[in-house]
Amino acid sequence: MTARKFNFNPGPAVLPLEVLQQASKDIINFRGCGMGIMEISHRGPQFKQMYQELISRARKIMNLGDDFHILFLGGGASSQFYMIPMNLLNHERTADYVNTGTWSKKAIKEAKLFGNVHVAGSSADSNFNHIPDTIQYSEKPAYVHITSNNTIFGTQWQQFPVVTHAPLICDMSSDFLSRRFDANAFDMIYAGAQKNIGPAGVTFILLKQGLLEKMNQGLPTMLTYQTHVNKDSSFNTPPVYGMYIINEVFKWILDTGGLTEIEAVNDRKAGMIYDIMDQHADFYRGAARKDSRSKMNITLRLPSETLEKAFLEQAEGKGFFGLKGHRSVGGIRVSMYNACPKEAVARLADFMLEFKKQQ
Repeated sequence: MTARKFNFNPGPAVLPLEVLQQASKDIINFRGCGMGIMEISHRGPQFKQMYQELISRARKIMNLGDDFHILFLGGGASSQFYMIPMNLLNHERTADYVNTGTWSKKAIKEAKLFGNVHVAGSSADSNFNHIPDTIQYSEKPAYVHITSNNTIFGTQWQQFPVVTHAPLICDMSSDFLSRRFDANAFDMIYAGAQKNIGPAGVTFILLKQGLLEKMNQGLPTMLTYQTHVNKDSSFNTPPVYGMYIINEVFKWILDTGGLTEIEAVNDRKAGMIYDIMDQHADFYRGAARKDSRSKMNITLRLPSETLEKAFLEQAEGKGFFGLKGHRSVGGIRVSMYNACPKEAVARLADFMLEFKKQQ
């Protein structure tokens, strides 16, 4: 097999090698049933067994209470930008959104189609280089929405806000299951799978029963959360292969030591890169304020675009891929999701020091 590259792509992102190796077998013959995982019926016993494993592992990883429903929907996390306000908002109610970057802005835009939006906090005036220092909620919001990690600007909530006066909803697409957190403090969590838990095409959703009971009636069947709760995400054919990969990733997380060990490893990986940036701050210029730094997506600039181009070209020559910053901001972006090996980060850190010495 051709040697694997050091994959720092921001998404679709690196998956655990163990998962890929198992998937290469199950794609032809899933658990000895004589059919590949993409061929089995979502009504059949093989899928139902896998689905129960998936639900059980999710509950174990996050220590979920029985009041949570778990859904796997298509359409990507961006579909939740309109599905959430469609189900929870109307033009007589207001939803609070904290604006921390591109994905928050997209969610705000969609919510305005269904009701009033109050921007409770924003770091737009500093080009989203930090999580807002203050949040001012509206009087009786239908819900509060935040984005936990911002892939483009490289910021992340270090501590989640405590919200007791309204349901708390979080888009965790780019740092889901990367650290310990109290899932029970949220009323809804959603995450596109392609960053940390699987392939593109699946959105993982946690939804509390109490929030489900507050949702609007008379909506299109496929856009009503109750539809998918009633049918265990199988009202129509679900994204079977994506769910299978997520199940294998959840097994890998548990075998690794759960979120405690995942978080510890992610801390060490991020520290390797941030330490170099802090030691050479005149050369590797971090885009995010230190108190808001993401451990999933490290964003930085070099003294010139010419140097950035040379950095990216030399990095790719050494097997490092996916380091180019988002087209809207430029620069360098180091995405280090759960499955990114420590060895890959250590070698990138060595390359950064080597590149600096050349200048």
